[in-house]
Amino acid sequence: MEDTSGPFAHRAPVLAAPAVVSRAIVAGTLVAFIAAVYLVVAVGLGALLDWNDSTMLSIAATAIVALAFSRVRQRAEGVASRLVYGERRSPYETLAQLSDRMAGAYATEDVLPQMARILAQGSGAQGARVWLRLGDELMSAGTWPEGPQLAPVAIEGEVLPLLPGAHHQLAVRHRGELIGAVTVTQAPGEPLSSVDLHLLDDVASQAGLVLRNVRLTARLAASLEELSLQAEELRASRQRIVTTQDAERRQVERDIHDGAQQHLVALMVQLRVARTMVERDPNRAATMVVEIRQVIADALRNLLDLASGIHPRVLTEAGLAAALRAQENNPSIRVRVEDHGVRRSGAELEAAVYFACLEALQNASKHAAEAQVVVSLAERDGVLEFSVRDDGPGFDPERSGRGSGLDNMQDRLTALGGSLELSSAPGRGTSVTGRVPVP
Repeated sequence: MEDTSGPFAHRAPVLAAPAVVSRAIVAGTLVAFIAAVYLVVAVGLGALLDWNDSTMLSIAATAIVALAFSRVRQRAEGVASRLVYGERRSPYETLAQLSDRMAGAYATEDVLPQMARILAQGSGAQGARVWLRLGDELMSAGTWPEGPQLAPVAIEGEVLPLLPGAHHQLAVRHRGELIGAVTVTQAPGEPLSSVDLHLLDDVASQAGLVLRNVRLTARLAASLEELSLQAEELRASRQRIVTTQDAERRQVERDIHDGAQQHLVALMVQLRVARTMVERDPNRAATMVVEIRQVIADALRNLLDLASGIHPRVLTEAGLAAALRAQENNPSIRVRVEDHGVRRSGAELEAAVYFACLEALQNASKHAAEAQVVVSLAERDGVLEFSVRDDGPGFDPERSGRGSGLDNMQDRLTALGGSLELSSAPGRGTSVTGRVPVP
């Protein structure tokens, strides 16, 4: 690991070879404990009781040593650690704590701050910071204690650059790739010892896999956020398309009503006037005028039907349930509408559900003309649910595939955050079910 140190000189260890000294203290304590037990039990107690059978006393002393040995050793190790390393943890305890914490159930955003805290407290540094490589930059991803966020540092190749605000820095690599760094700052007048620097090196060696996993998680989160934004943009785009189509339908309805329909009405008036003015063959003229009036009346009805199909006035004025009930008078199919208390919703939502149901009814009239069709409307937990079910012959969706009508229905509902499901089987009828959230 690369180690770039600041201007502070390394402080010599308080005790030479701390690990050796710590073990010597523990060994000396245990020897003193065993000697004290034998002295008190075998010698002192024997002399006090004037007991000449030293074998039994030796067995008793051995039993006491065996029972208390583990506890005494733990106490001795704790005292030795405090004498050698002070109040902070020993390097081995620090590494063990780091391994335990990294294996714990920490959220991704907490892993690197926890690593920085353990590193600072274990090495006796004033502060620590963990850097994570994202692209060609090193980002400050975890610091202890909390401080100001530092600007990203550019990277050239696999060389660790000089990082700001650090007395010591070490590169963190995974399989030769530079994926991050750890930096520490020293307390004034307390430079890190060689033992502390060795601890930093050990931590940097263990941190490679941790930083790699955190970086993968960060990349995944960024990808998911990008996909979410793209999906939101697509949904907004589809909604704009649907809104535009509905507006165009309303505009066509107004144009037909205010244009062609008015011209036809005027033509009927003119024909009535012409009828009274015909002098030659009045009978034939009258018959022709009647026929022309009937043709014009039929054209008016066709135009009104066309305008109703583009965007029915009853949908705007009375709502979704009333507009669908108008289909109960359709002679080409038997329809029953069940309204379970659906309230008025936005024009776009009502239009989407209406035309989806209308498309399903048209499909039923084509493929199940003799069937009974039930249109059901309900609103539950802020979601408008509808279904169009028939008891016709049904079909196999896997073999028949999806038609353009079903795709149009799906696009309309998806643009509003909804969903559509088709269910059918030979001999079991067909059901089209949709769900749209109500704003």
